[in-house]
Amino acid sequence: MLETINLGSVQAQVLRKRIKHMHLGVFPPEGVVRISAPEGVALDTIRVFAISKLAWIKQQQRKMQAQPREPEREYIDRESHYVWGQRYLLQIQELERLASIALSGKNMLMTVRPGTPAEKRQALLDAWYRTQVRESAQPLLRKWQAIMGVQPGKLRVQRMKTKWGSCNPQTGLIRLNTDLAKKPPEDLEYVIVHELAHLIEPSHGERFVAAMDRFLPKWQHLRDELNSLPVRHEVWG
Repeated sequence: MLETINLGSVQAQVLRKRIKHMHLGVFPPEGVVRISAPEGVALDTIRVFAISKLAWIKQQQRKMQAQPREPEREYIDRESHYVWGQRYLLQIQELERLASIALSGKNMLMTVRPGTPAEKRQALLDAWYRTQVRESAQPLLRKWQAIMGVQPGKLRVQRMKTKWGSCNPQTGLIRLNTDLAKKPPEDLEYVIVHELAHLIEPSHGERFVAAMDRFLPKWQHLRDELNSLPVRHEVWG
């Protein structure tokens, strides 16, 4: 269960885990602060730890809040949408047949039944993006699990509020954000390597950094690049 502590103008979520040390993270796109803490540590001790990191927390939040947002989408003709970092112009085809999406040249062809509202067009595109991430992730997972000597569990692709991906070191479950299909392909690969590295080291400590440096030396550049790209205009859900 998540607990919340107030740090003046900042709130932090506290998640209790069976770990030895506290770990602090600030997560895009909104700058959510989350602390993983050992089960027996008092909340006041966690608060003191967080306050000691407050300047860094606010610096990270300012960076994320300055990150550009995608324009609000209406899912109409000639609207720009992105697939693997490339821009496509949406073309709506209203036909009495199953809904579909296909890329043709620089166009994204969306076939829907006549009168389909914008929210259903959005749901169709989100489902299509989810499929793109899943299909692209599978060979990358096979490649990197062999290189890194780890064994991930199930893969789940979904909309995520605060992260591009996550890993449960106990079950090996890898979660990837649907919106990765909009970003350059190397960003998906970075996120996959990042999550697999948590099967080597659950925290973001020195052992994790050493693993990332070993397997993907340019990972920090890719991380910064990904976190500088536009994110959804609306609050992710």
